[in-house]
Amino acid sequence: MLSLTPLWALTTFGVMEWNTTMIPDLHGKTAVVTGANSGLGIATTQALARAGAHVVLAVRDVARGEAAAATVDGSTEVRRLDLADLGSVREFADRWQGELDLLVNNAGVMAIPEARTKDGFELQFGTNHLGHFALTNLLLPHITDRVVTVSSNLHRSGRIHFDDPNLTGRYNTNVAYSQSKLANLLFTLELQRRLTASGSQVRSLAAHPGYAATNLQGRTGNRVLNAFHSAGNRLVAQDNSAGALPTLFVATAELPGGSYAGPSRFRGLRGVPTLCGRSTDASDPELARRLWDLSEELTGVAYPAGGYVAGRASP
Repeated sequence: MLSLTPLWALTTFGVMEWNTTMIPDLHGKTAVVTGANSGLGIATTQALARAGAHVVLAVRDVARGEAAAATVDGSTEVRRLDLADLGSVREFADRWQGELDLLVNNAGVMAIPEARTKDGFELQFGTNHLGHFALTNLLLPHITDRVVTVSSNLHRSGRIHFDDPNLTGRYNTNVAYSQSKLANLLFTLELQRRLTASGSQVRSLAAHPGYAATNLQGRTGNRVLNAFHSAGNRLVAQDNSAGALPTLFVATAELPGGSYAGPSRFRGLRGVPTLCGRSTDASDPELARRLWDLSEELTGVAYPAGGYVAGRASP
């Protein structure tokens, strides 16, 4: 188990003043962080490594990953992973040996012009959801403690387009992004249900960063929108280290499976991390099961046979 922080220690006067000094000693633990070379990913990596974890930076560009790893005070290694290519996802998982304490599904794309993954999926849905869906299930036999998936407050405006998740002929960048972020939470929900049903001690949790100034917001292909996002980053957003706090909170604190955390202030945009609510759709177990079935069909990756995972409870 990664965590030593009990539930009773999480709140002070109704708002938890959690910070990285509360991360327990992680020496001897191994974590994988996707998209770890910049933004929330490198902030998450730095904090986990400082606490003693060996952190694998799972990145598309190995050279950029190695440059990022050089800024980390702690034990790291860099491995190639392109979530927009299921072949790359399989290769990453096939190379894994030994136990994995923590998987952080952090990587993502946002507000981009219409594009497709190598396998033909809409890029935001394919990267943010399907790539992580496949990666998690392929690594699950090795995972011993928890899976953390990064979502967004924008999941609240999302819906899953089961008839055509690729939004063929009707692409809208915001619709695509919110769909992918709702998918993240539905995935977390159904994964926890399956883990519980199989008697596993592994937990599935989620977090959102609020409004964090990352490199995701300036790739819309529209100068006006890019300028708007740039102004928002300067005037409203919190920095990457603050944005990573909800992820680190659910990755290391003693929380039940299915928990979802985000910033505690300014309508969830800023502030110390705390447990938070999700939309009605994101809490719907039937939607979660439907999405899981669709994701298995699209990726060809299923929950491990027999429900076996490394963190299964002893008989």
